[in-house]
Formats: sequence, structure tokens, C-alpha cells
Amino acid sequence: MLTRRGRLLLFGGILTGLLAATFLLEAPEPTRSVDEIMDNPEDFVGRNIAIRGEVVDGSIDEANYTFIIHGTASNLLIEHLQAAQTTGGLDDNRTVYAEGILIKSGDEWVFEAKVIKTSCPSKYEEANEE
Repeated sequence: MLTRRGRLLLFGGILTGLLAATFLLEAPEPTRSVDEIMDNPEDFVGRNIAIRGEVVDGSIDEANYTFIIHGTASNLLIEHLQAAQTTGGLDDNRTVYAEGILIKSGDEWVFEAKVIKTSCPSKYEEANEE
């Protein structure tokens, strides 16, 4: 059985360890828009980033696991072949959240997604009136 002093030292050590761990952990990367990324894509090359945008009509290519998202002024090709987590519901005009790495393939910027999440359409669709 630990003495009072032993318990205090143990508790203090645990608190010190937890405090040190909070300083060592990185804050999560903020979610960025397509336009933010494409303004200076070189700043994001090879980094794990999170991005959001809307799927361009007719851009989903299920055979090649790609689609295009757009912002106000820019488009970005998303490649999701390696995506470990993909929620259902990928469709035209759907808002998409993706986590992954930006690379340059030839003259084109490509976002290699590891995670793809889509918005829930029921939140945004009007209820059908009978």
C-alpha cells in the first residue's frame, strides 16, 4: 500500500506526463476550401490536409475512382482509389469532405484522398408535399 506521499508523487507524475503529452500533440489541420488550396498549391504538396468542395456535375468516374470538386474559382481532381473510409452518397452537386495528400501529376494537381465523407442529402432536400 502506498503512503500518502507516494500517492501524491504518483498523482503528480501522472499529471506532469499528461501535461507534457498535450504539448507534444499536434493540433488538427483545419479544413480548407478548394480555392484556398489552389491559390498556392505548392504550400500544401505532400502534407496531410483536409479539403471541402462540391462535386462537379458529371465528373464522377467510378472506373478510375476519381471525381472533381469545385470552389468559387477553382476545380480539383480527387482520386480516391486508396480511400480507407468512404461514406455512401457520392453524387453530383454533393458537398464532399476529403482527407489526404496533394500531389502534382504532370501539369495537373491531384488530391489523393484517404478519407471521403459526403453531406447528408436529407438535411438539404425539401420535404415532398403530398
